Amino acid sequence: MQISTEIAEILGRLAFAFHEAQPMIPTYLHLIVSALFPIYAASHASLCRPASAAKPRKRSHTHDERDEEEEDSYYRMEGLSMSDAFLFPILAGLTLTGLYLLIKWLEDPELLNKILNLYFGGFAIIGVTKLVSDLLHVLHSFIFPKLYVSHSAIWLVDGEKRKAWMIQAGNKGSKPPDVIEAYSKGSIFRDTPLPGTLSMLPLPTKFLAILWALRDLPNKKWTVKFSIPRLIKFRYRVGIFWILGLTIAIATTAYNTFVANPWWITNLMGFAFSYSALQLISPTTFGIGSLILAGLFLYDIYMVFYTPMMVTVAKALDVPIKLVFPKPALPGEDIDATRSHAMLGLGDVVLPGIMIGLALRFDLHLHYLYKQRKSGSPVEGQKHSGEAAVIKARYIPPSKNWSNNFWTSSWLTNRPAPVKPLDLGMFQKTYFNASVSGYVCGMLTTLSAMQIYEHAQPALLYLVPGVLGALWLTAIFRGDLKEMMNYSEDSASSPDAKVSSD
Repeated sequence: MQISTEIAEILGRLAFAFHEAQPMIPTYLHLIVSALFPIYAASHASLCRPASAAKPRKRSHTHDERDEEEEDSYYRMEGLSMSDAFLFPILAGLTLTGLYLLIKWLEDPELLNKILNLYFGGFAIIGVTKLVSDLLHVLHSFIFPKLYVSHSAIWLVDGEKRKAWMIQAGNKGSKPPDVIEAYSKGSIFRDTPLPGTLSMLPLPTKFLAILWALRDLPNKKWTVKFSIPRLIKFRYRVGIFWILGLTIAIATTAYNTFVANPWWITNLMGFAFSYSALQLISPTTFGIGSLILAGLFLYDIYMVFYTPMMVTVAKALDVPIKLVFPKPALPGEDIDATRSHAMLGLGDVVLPGIMIGLALRFDLHLHYLYKQRKSGSPVEGQKHSGEAAVIKARYIPPSKNWSNNFWTSSWLTNRPAPVKPLDLGMFQKTYFNASVSGYVCGMLTTLSAMQIYEHAQPALLYLVPGVLGALWLTAIFRGDLKEMMNYSEDSASSPDAKVSSD
C-alpha cells in the first residue's frame, strides 16, 4: 500500500511538472535542435578516408571541379591520447576555479566580459567564416548538383560545356560519377544547370547564362599573398563564399563586441566554435573517448552540485561560450520586459559531440571493412607466408555527393524503376544514429530534471550515460564490440593494404 502511494505521488509530481513545463516546450525544442546542429554538421564535415578504404582515384582537374586535392591522409584531426583523458578534468577545474575567483575579486564582471569578448572575437571570425562558407557550399551544391534523375535516365551536368547530358540507365547506373564521365556522352542534352523538374522550365538564354555563372561561383578563386622577408610567408586561395563568410563574421563579431550582444549572435558564434572544435579534436579510440567523458562526468557533477562555481561563472560571463535561448513570458509578465534565458554550455555540445563524430567515422570504417575481400595471390613481400592480399574498395567521398545522392535517389526525384542507384559513397549510420538518440534522451532527461527540481543540472550527468550507453550497447547487440575496441584513428597504426583495380 505504501509503495502504491509513493508511485502515485511520483506520477502526480511528474504530471504537475509537465503542466508547468508546457510554456517552455518551444524553448526546450529550440535548445535540443540548436545543440544537434553543430554536432551533425561537424560530424559529417569531419569525414575522410578510413584505413579500411583504398585511396581515391586520381582525376585530372576540370573546369567543373574544385581546386583542392582530395585529402589523402587517414585523419586530419588532433587525436586525444590517454594522458589527455586524465588532464581534461584537471585543466577544466583549474580554469573554472580561476574564472570564479577572478569574478569574485572584480565584483563587477563587465571589464572581464569586454576582455574575453575581444579575445574570443578573433576566434569567432575564423569559426564563423568557416561555418558560413561551408553552409554556402552545401546550399550551392543542392541547387546545382552534378547528377540528377529525369525521364528514366541519369543526367550529368557538364559545367565546362554548359550542357546537361543524358546518360542512359543500365549497368552504368551502378558506377560512381568519375566512371560515368568516362563513358561517351549521349546526343540528348539540356541547356540548363537546374536539376529534376526544374530542368524542364523554358528559360531565356540570358537567364540561363546567369544560372551557369552562378553554378561556376565556387570555382572562382583568388590567391592572397603576404610575406615579410625572413619572418613570414602567407599564401591562401580564397573564393566568393569564403569572402562572404568573412564579411558576415567581421560584421557580427564587431556588432557583438562594440554595440550589443543579442542571443542570436551569441548562438551563431557558439555554433561556429563548436563546429570548428569538432573538426579539430577527437579521441583516437572509443576507450579514450569514454574515459574523457567519464572524467568530465564526475567533474560536472561536482562543480554544479557541490560548488557554486559553474552556475556563477555561467551567469556572470556574457561571452560566446554557451548557447542561450529566451524564455517565454510568464502569465502577467510584460512581454517587453527583460527576461531570463535558458543556457547550455558549449562543453555540453562539444564533449559528447566528439564521441558522436567518432561514431560516424566508425560507421564509415565498417562500411568499407565489409566491402573488403581477399585475393588469391599472397601479399607482396610475404610470398612464403601463404597470406592472401586484402583488396580494399576505392574510397568515394560522401561529402562531395550529398546533393547528387539527393537528386538521384530521394522521393523528390520520383526516380523510375529502370534507373539503378549510383554508388556515391553513402553508408549506413548505425552508431551515429544510436549516439544521437542517446544524446537526445540525455538532453530530455536533463531538461526534465531541471524542471522538476527547479535547479541547474550538470548536463553531462545525463548526456554521458546516454551517448556512451547507446554506443557500447549497440556494439554488444550487433556483435561489433571487438571491432569497436580495436578501432583507432591513429594514422601511424593504419598502414595501407593492397588495393583493388576496380
